[in-house]
Amino acid sequence: MRLLLQKLGQVLYRIWFYILVSLPIFVFFPILLLTTLSERTYSQFFWLARNIWANFIIYGMFCFPRISYEQKLVKGQSYMLVANHTSMLDIMMMLKTSKNPFVFVGKKELVNIPVFGFFYKRVCILVDREDSRSRSAVYRRAQKRLNQGLSICIFPEGGVPEENIILDKFKDGAFKMAIAHDIPVVPITFYDNKKRFPFTFFSEGPGILRVKVHSFFDTKGLKENQKSELREQVRTIMLKELQEEPNIP
Repeated sequence: MRLLLQKLGQVLYRIWFYILVSLPIFVFFPILLLTTLSERTYSQFFWLARNIWANFIIYGMFCFPRISYEQKLVKGQSYMLVANHTSMLDIMMMLKTSKNPFVFVGKKELVNIPVFGFFYKRVCILVDREDSRSRSAVYRRAQKRLNQGLSICIFPEGGVPEENIILDKFKDGAFKMAIAHDIPVVPITFYDNKKRFPFTFFSEGPGILRVKVHSFFDTKGLKENQKSELREQVRTIMLKELQEEPNIP
């Protein structure tokens, strides 16, 4: 009976998450729509997403962020933000972590998510990883956004790894783009998102959400053929952190 009640609680917790995701979108729909009509108003959209939507979900799930910085993001500077991908909370926690407005580069399949997908396709750089032309177009759109003073955020694993994989292999895209656009790479480690709200059912629950922003990797002077070395340096930092960080219940 106890196990059954626990499973029921976890199902209700997941349903509650989707309610929290949708409710602010419905309430602020006219304002959100206005701020996505033009790229010039993206900063206003980002402020709403970061300070209202993300906070509403995170604290509504009874989760409590603990963010530490080895190096602070400088206002007005563009960055390549990269993090491990383990949970749907990754999006909200990335918004919580960076005050600097940024644009997600993400899979086009997410536009199919009701409500969320409507704005996702309007404000994110979408990529079809099976289409080489789509991948090429990402670089052009990213350059345009960087020219507007924004940062770019990519989950370099290219998806959510299998349950037994701590950190999957990284794709080249984020590092190739950072070198091409001469912007620092900012490694960000999410420790607890998978535990609090994984993609699999029946293991979620409220608690602490620890995040660490590592020291940046400068790309000035790097050539494209050095992207693999940069990629592995960044991954090594994050993997070591995930392997050594003590577990929090």
